[in-house]
Order: sequence, then structure tokens, then C-alpha cells
Amino acid sequence: MWGLVPLFWPLLKPAGAVEILAHRMVWSLLFVGVALLALRRWGWVSELVRSPRKLGLITLAAAVITVNWGLYIWSVNTGHVVEASLGYFINPLVTIALGVLVLKERLRPAQWAAVGVGFSAVLVLAVGYGRPPWISLTLAFSFAVYGLVKKKVNLGGLESLAAETAVQFLPALGYLVWLGTRGTLAFGSHGAGHTALLAATGLVTAAPLVCFGAAAIRVPLSTLGLLQYLAPTFQFLLGVVYFHEEMPPERWAGFSLVWLALTILTWDALRTARKNRAAVEAAVSAARTETAPAQTAPATGHAGGADGAAPVSAPSARSGR
Repeated sequence: MWGLVPLFWPLLKPAGAVEILAHRMVWSLLFVGVALLALRRWGWVSELVRSPRKLGLITLAAAVITVNWGLYIWSVNTGHVVEASLGYFINPLVTIALGVLVLKERLRPAQWAAVGVGFSAVLVLAVGYGRPPWISLTLAFSFAVYGLVKKKVNLGGLESLAAETAVQFLPALGYLVWLGTRGTLAFGSHGAGHTALLAATGLVTAAPLVCFGAAAIRVPLSTLGLLQYLAPTFQFLLGVVYFHEEMPPERWAGFSLVWLALTILTWDALRTARKNRAAVEAAVSAARTETAPAQTAPATGHAGGADGAAPVSAPSARSGR
């Protein structure tokens, strides 16, 4: 759904990008509110209201994602789908850089190599575009900051979206009312179909996020990380094949470097996951070996042969893991 969403935003013309963004905020809150009402998940609201720090972080998240959403809608509707897709390819590299700069995380050599290749890609693309790829960089940095803030807030996907759109709701609604007073509001002015599509921005925003939240607790993190490359891949293919955006050699070179960086990053993540799994299995095996003699040792004294109890078997020990 995230990968195919560039097909949706052009359907909302002649509404401008800012009006589409405002509708996205307003209708997302209504959609998520209905979902939370159906699920009866309101306990988090009182806890959030009592925490000024979390409220501040939610406000920051709302501001950052507003920039991300608005720029993405504008870029798709003005013929910059490929450059927008690049932003989400670069995003994992920016997230790693923020981890180092903000959270003081230490990178493995392969991660440093990936970041270095990614930086080279940005330079090549800057030469190719004749300017820095500011759409891609803004999308990548805004979404990376958004992820960092959400990590600190620690709310579920549906709850977090509800809180963020609640912050956005009044300014967005006020903007739509202002457009209405000027007679430039597209909503309701271009037929029932167009009006329904504008209202559907809430569903288009929330449905992929709900699916992502459901997948996050069912799918291994390494698999989830790989699946997230599908969205910008679809976006890139749509930009080249469907929207017929230009891809001169310099742009292909830049994208190739980005894909190389992501390949290094993915390889390192999978290798590290395998190593961690092997270490855990080795530790469990060692612990089982240490406890086995105590479990299987024959009892001393009269209790031993009189009871005729069988020693604890290896399968029994495993079943309690």
C-alpha cells in the first residue's frame, strides 16, 4: 500500500498539496478515532495527558511528520516520484547516522561502510541533479527524526497516530474552513467521487500503518526490515515506468550506490542476527548441559530404588524452555 500510494495523490487534483495534507490530518483522526472506539483502547490517553514530556514529544512528532507528509504529496503531484522514493531508500542510512550522533551508538565496520557509500551517492546525485537532492534528504531526515521521537514516546502505531493527528486536527480544520470562506476549497466542489477520495485520505494514511503494527508483532525484525525496502522500490518503478520520469546516467549511478549501501547494510544485519541467534542457542545448550547431571543423578539413601522414579529425560527438560 505504501509503495502504490503515488497513484492515489494525483487523483485528488485540482486540490493543492496543502489542502490534501489538511484533509489527510482531519480524516486520519476521524478514522483512527473510530478504530480506537471499536477496540476500546483509550487507557493510554490519561497517561499521555499526565506526562508533559510525552506531550511535547508527540507535538514534535506531529510537526515533523507534517513536513514529511506535505512534501511527499507535493513531490508526487509535481513529478518528483523518483526523487521521493530515493528519500525512503536513504532513510535507513540517516537513521543509523542519527543513532551515532544523538544516541551515541557504536557502528560496526560494515555499517560505517554503508554510510560512507550512501554519502558518496548523495554527492553523485547532487552532481546529476545540478543541486543537492533536497526532496530526498528532507524526506529521509524528517522520517528518521520522526522514528527517533516515536521511539522515545513508546506508543503503539494506532495510538501514536491518533495523538499526532489530534495535535494536527485544529490547525488543519482551521485551514480548510479558511479555504471555504475564500471560495477556493476543492472539497465538495468537483463531484461526489472527488469528495469521497479526499475523505479517503484518512483510510489511505491509517490502513498501512495498522497493517505494519500488526506485522511488527508477528514477523521477525530482520524480515520486517527487508520488507520495508518494497515501498520505495515500488515508488521508484512507478516513477520510471508509469510516470516516465527521466533517469540520466548520473542518476542511475547515484541510485546504484544507494542500493549498494543498502545491500551492505542488509548483509550485515542478517549476519549479525545469525551470530546473535547462534550465541543464544550455544548459551542455552551450555546451560542445559550443566543442569543435566543434577537432574539425572541417581538419588542416594532409601528413596533411590524404592520409589523406582525415572530420571528426568532430555526431552522433558527441553519442553520447559
